[in-house]
Amino acid sequence: MSAEELIGYAAAILTTVSFVPQAILTLRTRDVSGISLGMYSCFTLGVALWLIYGVSLGRWPLIIANAITLALAMIILLTKLRYRRKSDPGTAAREQKAPSDG
Repeated sequence: MSAEELIGYAAAILTTVSFVPQAILTLRTRDVSGISLGMYSCFTLGVALWLIYGVSLGRWPLIIANAITLALAMIILLTKLRYRRKSDPGTAAREQKAPSDG
């Protein structure tokens, strides 16, 4: 294995492993108030494009790292989409100001 490949695998491992604690914490607490929907949407799309790029080049460090990172980012993004109303401070304020039907 070349030095370039070793660097690629090391980078892939470090950047991918860095998402595991966030994904676990997000699933455990379901607290997504500190997660930006716009940022995670862009990030997830970017990772998907990196995966496609890696596949087109046949570069396994890119393929493996981005496939795993995409799965973790999707977990976080889908959790954000599912629980965003419960954790959005603006939602509670808007609901309190809304006139009641009764």
